[in-house]
Amino acid sequence: MTKRWQEPEGYTRAGYGKWRRPPSPYDTFMEQEGVPIYRGVGVHRVQDLELAPWRRLGGKGTFIQLFGTEGLWGCYLTEIPAADALTPERHLYEEIFLVVEGRGALEIWQEEGGKRDILEWQPGSLFTVPLNTHHRLINAMSSGPALLLVGTTAPMVMNLFGNREFVFDCPFVFRDRYDGGEEYFKPQVKELEPDPHRGLAMVRTNIVPDARSVQLPLDNRRSPGFRRLEPYLDKNVFYQWIGQHESGRYSKAHAHESAAVLICLGGKGYTYAWPREVGTRPWETGQADKVVRQDYEPVGMVSAAPMGGQWFHQHFGVGREPLRLMAWFGPFGRGTGREPGRPGEEVLDKNAMHLEEGGSAIAYWEEDPFIRREYIAEVQREGVEFRMEDSFYQRSPGVKSAVKR
Repeated sequence: MTKRWQEPEGYTRAGYGKWRRPPSPYDTFMEQEGVPIYRGVGVHRVQDLELAPWRRLGGKGTFIQLFGTEGLWGCYLTEIPAADALTPERHLYEEIFLVVEGRGALEIWQEEGGKRDILEWQPGSLFTVPLNTHHRLINAMSSGPALLLVGTTAPMVMNLFGNREFVFDCPFVFRDRYDGGEEYFKPQVKELEPDPHRGLAMVRTNIVPDARSVQLPLDNRRSPGFRRLEPYLDKNVFYQWIGQHESGRYSKAHAHESAAVLICLGGKGYTYAWPREVGTRPWETGQADKVVRQDYEPVGMVSAAPMGGQWFHQHFGVGREPLRLMAWFGPFGRGTGREPGRPGEEVLDKNAMHLEEGGSAIAYWEEDPFIRREYIAEVQREGVEFRMEDSFYQRSPGVKSAVKR
Protein backbone atom coordinates (compact mmCIF):
# COMPACT_ATOMS: atom_id res chain seq x y z
CA MET A 1 0.00 0.00 0.00
CA THR A 2 1.35 3.42 -0.98
CA LYS A 3 1.89 5.79 1.93
CA ARG A 4 0.28 9.21 1.77
CA TRP A 5 2.71 12.13 1.94
CA GLN A 6 2.01 14.72 4.62
CA GLU A 7 3.13 18.32 4.62
CA PRO A 8 5.40 19.20 7.59
CA GLU A 9 4.05 21.36 10.38
CA GLY A 10 5.44 24.82 11.04
CA TYR A 11 9.09 25.12 10.01
CA THR A 12 9.92 21.43 10.38
CA ARG A 13 11.90 20.07 7.43
CA ALA A 14 10.19 17.62 5.12
CA GLY A 15 11.57 14.16 4.50
CA TYR A 16 13.20 11.40 6.53
CA GLY A 17 16.54 13.15 6.97
CA LYS A 18 18.45 9.96 6.19
CA TRP A 19 17.79 6.82 4.19
CA ARG A 20 19.44 3.67 2.89
CA ARG A 21 20.85 3.97 -0.61
CA PRO A 22 18.57 2.01 -2.99
CA PRO A 23 20.07 -0.50 -5.46
CA SER A 24 20.47 0.78 -9.00
CA PRO A 25 19.23 -1.28 -11.97
CA TYR A 26 22.84 -2.40 -12.47
CA ASP A 27 23.11 -3.44 -8.79
CA THR A 28 19.95 -5.51 -9.26
CA PHE A 29 21.37 -7.02 -12.45
CA MET A 30 24.55 -8.11 -10.65
CA GLU A 31 22.55 -9.73 -7.85
CA GLN A 32 20.36 -11.58 -10.35
CA GLU A 33 23.40 -13.00 -12.18
CA GLY A 34 24.13 -15.27 -9.21
CA VAL A 35 27.90 -14.79 -8.98
CA PRO A 36 29.92 -13.09 -6.19
CA ILE A 37 30.23 -9.30 -6.09
CA TYR A 38 33.58 -8.09 -4.76
CA ARG A 39 33.59 -4.54 -3.35
CA GLY A 40 36.60 -2.75 -1.90
CA VAL A 41 39.42 -0.26 -2.51
CA GLY A 42 41.44 -2.80 -4.46
CA VAL A 43 42.53 -6.39 -5.05
CA HIS A 44 46.01 -7.77 -4.46
CA ARG A 45 45.57 -10.31 -7.29
CA VAL A 46 42.36 -10.94 -9.22
CA GLN A 47 43.52 -14.54 -9.69
CA ASP A 48 42.74 -15.12 -6.01
CA LEU A 49 39.12 -13.92 -6.12
CA GLU A 50 36.31 -16.39 -5.50
CA LEU A 51 34.53 -17.49 -8.69
CA ALA A 52 31.13 -19.15 -9.02
CA PRO A 53 29.25 -20.80 -11.90
CA TRP A 54 27.71 -18.15 -14.16
CA ARG A 55 24.60 -19.62 -15.77
CA ARG A 56 24.06 -16.86 -18.35
CA LEU A 57 27.65 -16.91 -19.65
CA GLY A 58 28.32 -20.63 -19.22
CA GLY A 59 31.62 -20.33 -17.33
CA LYS A 60 32.54 -18.99 -13.91
CA GLY A 61 32.98 -15.43 -12.72
CA THR A 62 32.70 -12.63 -10.22
CA PHE A 63 31.81 -8.96 -10.43
CA ILE A 64 34.41 -6.42 -9.21
CA GLN A 65 32.89 -3.10 -8.15
CA LEU A 66 35.68 -1.03 -6.59
CA PHE A 67 34.79 1.97 -4.43
CA GLY A 68 34.40 5.08 -6.57
CA THR A 69 33.30 3.29 -9.76
CA GLU A 70 29.68 2.72 -8.70
CA GLY A 71 27.27 3.84 -11.41
CA LEU A 72 30.15 4.91 -13.67
CA TRP A 73 31.44 1.66 -15.14
CA GLY A 74 31.51 -2.02 -14.32
CA CYS A 75 34.08 -4.79 -14.12
CA TYR A 76 34.02 -8.56 -13.91
CA LEU A 77 36.34 -11.53 -14.04
CA THR A 78 35.33 -14.50 -16.16
CA GLU A 79 36.76 -18.00 -16.43
CA ILE A 80 36.32 -20.14 -19.56
CA PRO A 81 36.59 -23.91 -19.01
CA ALA A 82 39.36 -25.82 -20.77
CA ALA A 83 38.68 -26.46 -24.48
CA ASP A 84 35.27 -24.80 -24.13
CA ALA A 85 33.50 -21.53 -24.88
CA LEU A 86 31.19 -19.05 -23.19
CA THR A 87 27.60 -18.61 -24.31
CA PRO A 88 27.23 -16.15 -27.24
CA GLU A 89 25.83 -12.76 -26.28
CA ARG A 90 25.12 -9.28 -27.61
CA HIS A 91 24.56 -6.05 -25.69
CA LEU A 92 24.31 -2.27 -25.99
CA TYR A 93 27.26 -1.54 -23.73
CA GLU A 94 30.97 -1.49 -24.55
CA GLU A 95 33.41 -4.06 -23.20
CA ILE A 96 37.18 -4.21 -23.15
CA PHE A 97 39.09 -7.38 -22.26
CA LEU A 98 42.46 -7.98 -20.63
CA VAL A 99 43.64 -11.59 -20.81
CA VAL A 100 44.99 -12.69 -17.42
CA GLU A 101 45.62 -16.35 -18.26
CA GLY A 102 45.15 -18.59 -21.28
CA ARG A 103 44.94 -18.46 -25.06
CA GLY A 104 41.91 -18.46 -27.25
CA ALA A 105 39.78 -16.64 -29.76
CA LEU A 106 36.89 -14.19 -29.99
CA GLU A 107 34.21 -14.86 -32.61
CA ILE A 108 32.22 -11.82 -33.79
CA TRP A 109 29.32 -11.53 -36.22
CA GLN A 110 26.74 -8.82 -36.98
CA GLU A 111 23.48 -10.47 -38.00
CA GLU A 112 22.23 -13.83 -36.77
CA GLY A 113 23.67 -16.53 -39.02
CA GLY A 114 26.13 -14.10 -40.62
CA LYS A 115 29.83 -14.56 -41.34
CA ARG A 116 31.98 -14.84 -38.23
CA ASP A 117 35.29 -13.04 -37.89
CA ILE A 118 38.00 -14.28 -35.53
CA LEU A 119 40.31 -12.41 -33.14
CA GLU A 120 43.00 -14.49 -31.42
CA TRP A 121 44.20 -13.60 -27.92
CA GLN A 122 46.94 -14.59 -25.48
CA PRO A 123 48.12 -13.56 -21.97
CA GLY A 124 48.37 -9.76 -21.82
CA SER A 125 46.14 -9.12 -24.86
CA LEU A 126 43.90 -6.05 -24.69
CA PHE A 127 40.95 -5.93 -27.06
CA THR A 128 37.33 -4.84 -27.41
CA VAL A 129 34.04 -6.17 -28.75
CA PRO A 130 32.38 -3.87 -31.31
CA LEU A 131 29.19 -2.38 -29.90
CA ASN A 132 26.08 -4.61 -30.05
CA THR A 133 27.70 -7.36 -32.10
CA HIS A 134 27.12 -11.05 -31.45
CA HIS A 135 30.25 -12.53 -29.91
CA ARG A 136 31.61 -15.66 -28.26
CA LEU A 137 34.79 -16.24 -26.25
CA ILE A 138 36.60 -19.55 -26.88
CA ASN A 139 39.33 -21.16 -24.77
CA ALA A 140 41.80 -22.83 -27.15
CA MET A 141 43.65 -24.68 -24.38
CA SER A 142 42.78 -28.16 -23.22
CA SER A 143 45.23 -27.97 -20.31
CA GLY A 144 43.27 -25.55 -18.15
CA PRO A 145 40.81 -22.66 -17.93
CA ALA A 146 41.33 -19.17 -19.35
CA LEU A 147 40.83 -16.05 -17.22
CA LEU A 148 39.83 -12.63 -18.56
CA LEU A 149 39.29 -9.29 -16.81
CA VAL A 150 36.53 -7.22 -18.40
CA GLY A 151 35.60 -3.54 -18.14
CA THR A 152 32.14 -2.40 -19.26
CA THR A 153 29.92 0.66 -19.63
CA ALA A 154 26.98 -1.53 -18.54
CA PRO A 155 26.11 0.47 -15.38
CA MET A 156 25.38 3.69 -17.28
CA VAL A 157 23.40 1.88 -19.99
CA MET A 158 21.37 -0.27 -17.61
CA ASN A 159 20.73 2.56 -15.18
CA LEU A 160 19.49 4.76 -18.04
CA PHE A 161 17.18 2.29 -19.80
CA GLY A 162 16.32 -0.05 -16.94
CA ASN A 163 15.16 -2.69 -19.39
CA ARG A 164 17.15 -5.91 -19.68
CA GLU A 165 15.46 -7.01 -22.91
CA PHE A 166 16.36 -3.76 -24.66
CA VAL A 167 20.00 -3.93 -23.51
CA PHE A 168 20.54 -7.55 -24.59
CA ASP A 169 18.16 -7.92 -27.55
CA CYS A 170 18.27 -4.61 -29.43
CA PRO A 171 18.54 -5.39 -33.19
CA PHE A 172 20.24 -2.14 -34.22
CA VAL A 173 23.51 -2.62 -36.12
CA PHE A 174 26.21 0.00 -35.49
CA ARG A 175 27.90 -0.20 -38.90
CA ASP A 176 29.84 2.99 -38.16
CA ARG A 177 31.59 1.04 -35.38
CA TYR A 178 32.05 -2.30 -37.18
CA ASP A 179 31.01 -3.47 -40.63
CA GLY A 180 32.74 -6.84 -40.76
CA GLY A 181 36.04 -7.81 -42.28
CA GLU A 182 39.07 -9.73 -41.11
CA GLU A 183 41.37 -6.69 -41.33
CA TYR A 184 39.54 -5.16 -38.38
CA PHE A 185 41.11 -7.64 -35.96
CA LYS A 186 44.64 -7.85 -37.30
CA PRO A 187 47.29 -6.07 -35.20
CA GLN A 188 48.72 -3.29 -37.31
CA VAL A 189 51.77 -1.10 -36.80
CA LYS A 190 50.44 2.44 -36.74
CA GLU A 191 52.07 5.79 -36.15
CA LEU A 192 51.61 7.41 -32.78
CA GLU A 193 49.59 10.61 -32.81
CA PRO A 194 48.76 13.21 -30.15
CA ASP A 195 45.33 12.69 -28.66
CA PRO A 196 43.10 15.55 -29.83
CA HIS A 197 42.55 17.11 -26.40
CA ARG A 198 45.72 16.87 -24.32
CA GLY A 199 48.36 16.09 -26.93
CA LEU A 200 49.44 12.85 -25.22
CA ALA A 201 50.69 9.80 -27.13
CA MET A 202 47.83 7.80 -28.65
CA VAL A 203 47.48 4.94 -31.14
CA ARG A 204 44.30 3.90 -32.96
CA THR A 205 43.93 0.14 -32.86
CA ASN A 206 41.45 -2.63 -32.12
CA ILE A 207 43.82 -5.00 -30.31
CA VAL A 208 47.06 -4.70 -28.34
CA PRO A 209 48.65 -8.19 -28.64
CA ASP A 210 50.43 -7.86 -25.27
CA ALA A 211 49.87 -4.84 -23.05
CA ARG A 212 52.63 -6.08 -20.74
CA SER A 213 55.37 -5.51 -23.32
CA VAL A 214 54.01 -2.92 -25.79
CA GLN A 215 56.48 -0.06 -26.26
CA LEU A 216 55.54 3.10 -24.38
CA PRO A 217 56.79 6.58 -25.33
CA LEU A 218 58.31 8.98 -22.79
CA ASP A 219 55.75 11.11 -20.93
CA ASN A 220 57.34 12.39 -17.66
CA ARG A 221 54.02 13.65 -16.28
CA ARG A 222 53.67 11.28 -13.31
CA SER A 223 57.32 10.68 -12.41
CA PRO A 224 60.78 11.24 -13.91
CA GLY A 225 61.11 8.79 -16.79
CA PHE A 226 57.41 7.88 -16.75
CA ARG A 227 56.17 6.36 -20.03
CA ARG A 228 52.57 6.32 -21.28
CA LEU A 229 50.39 5.31 -24.24
CA GLU A 230 46.65 5.58 -24.93
CA PRO A 231 45.30 2.73 -27.08
CA TYR A 232 42.15 4.10 -28.74
CA LEU A 233 40.05 0.97 -29.20
CA ASP A 234 37.30 0.90 -31.84
CA LYS A 235 35.96 4.44 -31.29
CA ASN A 236 35.03 3.42 -27.73
CA VAL A 237 34.08 5.96 -25.11
CA PHE A 238 35.58 3.52 -22.56
CA TYR A 239 38.89 5.21 -21.85
CA GLN A 240 42.16 3.62 -20.79
CA TRP A 241 45.90 4.06 -20.95
CA ILE A 242 49.06 2.11 -20.14
CA GLY A 243 51.85 3.71 -18.09
CA GLN A 244 55.16 2.69 -16.56
CA HIS A 245 57.30 4.04 -13.71
CA GLU A 246 61.02 3.28 -13.66
CA SER A 247 62.27 0.85 -11.03
CA GLY A 248 63.32 2.67 -7.85
CA ARG A 249 61.10 5.70 -8.58
CA TYR A 250 57.57 6.62 -7.60
CA SER A 251 54.79 8.90 -8.81
CA LYS A 252 53.74 12.25 -7.47
CA ALA A 253 50.52 12.30 -5.50
CA HIS A 254 47.61 13.91 -7.35
CA ALA A 255 43.84 14.20 -7.02
CA HIS A 256 40.87 13.96 -9.37
CA GLU A 257 37.32 12.62 -9.61
CA SER A 258 36.42 8.98 -9.03
CA ALA A 259 36.37 6.49 -11.93
CA ALA A 260 40.04 5.58 -12.45
CA VAL A 261 41.12 2.05 -11.54
CA LEU A 262 44.74 0.98 -11.94
CA ILE A 263 45.61 -2.58 -12.97
CA CYS A 264 49.12 -3.87 -12.32
CA LEU A 265 50.60 -5.43 -15.48
CA GLY A 266 54.24 -5.74 -14.40
CA GLY A 267 56.40 -5.31 -11.33
CA LYS A 268 54.79 -4.94 -7.92
CA GLY A 269 53.99 -2.08 -5.64
CA TYR A 270 51.44 -0.23 -3.56
CA THR A 271 49.18 2.81 -3.69
CA TYR A 272 48.34 5.31 -0.95
CA ALA A 273 45.09 7.30 -1.09
CA TRP A 274 43.62 9.86 1.30
CA PRO A 275 40.90 12.55 1.26
CA ARG A 276 42.05 15.86 -0.15
CA GLU A 277 40.71 17.75 2.86
CA VAL A 278 43.26 15.93 5.03
CA GLY A 279 45.98 17.97 3.32
CA THR A 280 49.26 17.11 1.67
CA ARG A 281 51.04 15.75 4.78
CA PRO A 282 48.74 13.33 6.63
CA TRP A 283 51.52 11.55 8.57
CA GLU A 284 53.16 14.79 9.71
CA THR A 285 49.81 16.17 10.91
CA GLY A 286 48.80 13.03 12.80
CA GLN A 287 46.11 11.91 10.32
CA ALA A 288 47.74 8.74 9.00
CA ASP A 289 44.65 6.79 10.10
CA LYS A 290 42.77 8.42 7.21
CA VAL A 291 45.20 7.00 4.62
CA VAL A 292 44.36 3.72 2.89
CA ARG A 293 46.98 1.46 1.33
CA GLN A 294 46.57 -1.21 -1.34
CA ASP A 295 49.41 -3.56 -2.27
CA TYR A 296 49.37 -5.37 -5.61
CA GLU A 297 51.24 -7.47 -8.12
CA PRO A 298 50.17 -8.76 -11.55
CA VAL A 299 47.16 -8.76 -11.90
CA GLY A 300 46.11 -6.57 -8.96
CA MET A 301 43.79 -3.56 -8.95
CA VAL A 302 43.28 -0.35 -6.97
CA SER A 303 40.70 2.43 -7.13
CA ALA A 304 42.79 5.59 -7.49
CA ALA A 305 40.21 8.04 -6.08
CA PRO A 306 37.65 6.09 -4.03
CA MET A 307 34.83 7.23 -1.75
CA GLY A 308 33.42 9.96 -4.00
CA GLY A 309 36.62 11.23 -5.56
CA GLN A 310 39.03 14.12 -5.03
CA TRP A 311 41.38 11.94 -3.02
CA PHE A 312 45.12 12.30 -3.31
CA HIS A 313 46.67 9.05 -4.51
CA GLN A 314 50.29 8.04 -5.07
CA HIS A 315 51.81 4.92 -6.64
CA PHE A 316 55.03 3.15 -5.65
CA GLY A 317 56.87 0.39 -7.51
CA VAL A 318 59.13 -1.68 -5.27
CA GLY A 319 60.16 -4.54 -7.56
CA ARG A 320 63.24 -4.98 -9.71
CA GLU A 321 61.06 -4.59 -12.81
CA PRO A 322 59.46 -1.25 -13.73
CA LEU A 323 55.95 -0.78 -12.38
CA ARG A 324 53.61 -1.05 -15.38
CA LEU A 325 50.01 -0.02 -14.76
CA MET A 326 46.93 0.13 -16.95
CA ALA A 327 44.30 2.72 -16.02
CA TRP A 328 40.64 2.06 -16.76
CA PHE A 329 38.27 5.04 -16.50
CA GLY A 330 35.07 3.81 -18.14
CA PRO A 331 33.31 6.45 -20.28
CA PHE A 332 35.35 9.33 -18.87
CA GLY A 333 38.59 10.94 -20.01
CA ARG A 334 39.85 11.94 -23.46
CA GLY A 335 38.03 15.26 -23.14
CA THR A 336 34.79 13.78 -21.75
CA GLY A 337 35.47 14.16 -18.03
CA ARG A 338 32.83 15.02 -15.46
CA GLU A 339 34.06 18.50 -14.56
CA PRO A 340 31.47 21.14 -15.48
CA GLY A 341 32.23 23.54 -18.30
CA ARG A 342 31.18 24.86 -21.69
CA PRO A 343 32.48 23.72 -25.10
CA GLY A 344 35.50 25.73 -26.20
CA GLU A 345 36.68 26.61 -22.69
CA GLU A 346 40.37 26.12 -21.99
CA VAL A 347 41.04 23.18 -19.65
CA LEU A 348 44.28 22.75 -17.71
CA ASP A 349 46.08 19.41 -17.45
CA LYS A 350 45.73 19.70 -13.67
CA ASN A 351 46.80 16.15 -12.87
CA ALA A 352 50.25 16.87 -14.29
CA MET A 353 50.59 20.33 -12.73
CA HIS A 354 51.68 21.08 -9.18
CA LEU A 355 49.34 22.66 -6.65
CA GLU A 356 51.42 25.83 -6.80
CA GLU A 357 50.74 25.98 -10.56
CA GLY A 358 46.99 25.63 -10.13
CA GLY A 359 47.04 21.87 -10.63
CA SER A 360 46.26 18.93 -8.36
CA ALA A 361 49.68 17.23 -8.03
CA ILE A 362 51.85 17.45 -4.92
CA ALA A 363 55.44 18.29 -5.86
CA TYR A 364 58.06 15.99 -4.36
CA TRP A 365 59.39 18.88 -2.27
CA GLU A 366 55.92 19.44 -0.78
CA GLU A 367 55.07 15.82 0.04
CA ASP A 368 55.02 14.31 3.51
CA PRO A 369 58.62 13.36 4.50
CA PHE A 370 57.33 9.98 5.68
CA ILE A 371 56.67 8.94 2.07
CA ARG A 372 60.32 9.18 1.03
CA ARG A 373 61.63 7.51 4.20
CA GLU A 374 59.23 4.60 3.92
CA TYR A 375 59.88 4.11 0.20
CA ILE A 376 63.64 3.89 0.78
CA ALA A 377 63.04 1.18 3.37
CA GLU A 378 60.62 -0.67 1.05
CA VAL A 379 63.00 -0.86 -1.92
CA GLN A 380 65.94 -1.79 0.32
CA ARG A 381 63.97 -4.79 1.57
CA GLU A 382 63.51 -5.84 -2.06
CA GLY A 383 67.18 -5.27 -2.92
CA VAL A 384 66.24 -2.49 -5.34
CA GLU A 385 68.25 0.70 -5.85
CA PHE A 386 66.57 3.93 -4.69
CA ARG A 387 66.76 6.16 -7.79
CA MET A 388 64.96 9.31 -6.66
CA GLU A 389 67.60 12.00 -7.14
CA ASP A 390 68.02 14.77 -4.56
CA SER A 391 67.26 17.32 -7.27
CA PHE A 392 63.70 15.96 -7.55
CA TYR A 393 63.03 17.28 -4.04
CA GLN A 394 64.42 20.77 -4.62
CA ARG A 395 62.02 23.59 -5.41
CA SER A 396 62.79 25.62 -8.51
CA PRO A 397 64.10 29.12 -7.74
CA GLY A 398 61.35 31.70 -7.36
CA VAL A 399 58.57 29.14 -6.81
CA LYS A 400 56.54 29.75 -3.66
CA SER A 401 55.14 26.98 -1.50
CA ALA A 402 51.47 26.16 -1.98
CA VAL A 403 51.22 24.23 1.26
CA LYS A 404 49.70 25.81 4.36
CA ARG A 405 51.03 24.16 7.48
